Amino acid sequence: MSFWEDEVPAPIRVWLLEECGAEVRYLALRDLQNLPTDDPSLLHAKRVAHRHGLIAHILSHMDERGFWVKPGAGYYPKYTGSVWSLIMLAQLGADLHTDERIARACNYLLDHSLTKDGQFTTSGTPSSTIDCLQGNLCAALLDLGCDDVRMERAFAWMARTTTGQGLAPKEERDAPLRYYAYQCGPGFACGANWGLPCAWGAVKVMLAFSKLSREQHTPLIEQAIQQGIDFLFSVDPAGAQYPREKGKAPSGNWWRFGFPLFYVTDLLQVVEVLVALGYGHDARLANAVQLMHDKQTAQGSWLLEYSYAGKMWVEIGEKKQPSPWVTLRALRILKRLQES
Repeated sequence: MSFWEDEVPAPIRVWLLEECGAEVRYLALRDLQNLPTDDPSLLHAKRVAHRHGLIAHILSHMDERGFWVKPGAGYYPKYTGSVWSLIMLAQLGADLHTDERIARACNYLLDHSLTKDGQFTTSGTPSSTIDCLQGNLCAALLDLGCDDVRMERAFAWMARTTTGQGLAPKEERDAPLRYYAYQCGPGFACGANWGLPCAWGAVKVMLAFSKLSREQHTPLIEQAIQQGIDFLFSVDPAGAQYPREKGKAPSGNWWRFGFPLFYVTDLLQVVEVLVALGYGHDARLANAVQLMHDKQTAQGSWLLEYSYAGKMWVEIGEKKQPSPWVTLRALRILKRLQES
């Protein structure tokens, strides 16, 4: 059974392959048709995606030394600095083996944003580490094809912060490894969420872990993954009743499917992560999967409900209109569900 032929309506197939740009065509061929990596049409689409359109435009703004806008850790300015540019490139399907500039940018980021103990930070110092940034960058670098040995300590730090293993409380300032103001405790506790476990951060951390091969799972990473799964299933994901400031309702952004995804998280990404980790048919995920189905239009696409319009190097569509990017995100999940 071919998911592409049997489950994707013909007009949507034409739309993705012929009407939505080089990157969309490449990702549809790669992720939905499952073409072999050496297939000539896939290789051609990949080259075109890197030489024209969104990927090429973002890379045209990169300093030859490997950063965007200004040197350093790259968190600022939002959303054109190095951090955001690399996360965006990863979600567009960019690959460092196809354009040397991407490899240069990955190396620059590791040199300037990653500390000796494995924290990705907003300033280059350990105190500015936070789960959403750590998870986003670990996931993005893997997607870009980065296999630098320094990534091992980034994943190790992420696993430690989740489980608490080997970390002192943030108040113990002389401890060799400790929590900080934002990354303030185990189980995804975050200062930006009033010291409570942050579900947005948890999803980003679990997204990164989901991209590791089984061979890369240490016992500590396995423990962190299980802890993350338990947390995401501690409530019905479709209701998003995760810890938050007393009296506050969950952010409406949970139910607004968007592209790209930076530190904001939506339920589509929750489903993506749990499906990737093998929980796609778990009864606890059923309501969230149904919500994803319910948001599909009669024509077979999904709308763009959350975006960073006017804040990035590129524009990716209008809100409340059919989005090839959100549609790709949803179809990838449905394909994986069918295959699992």
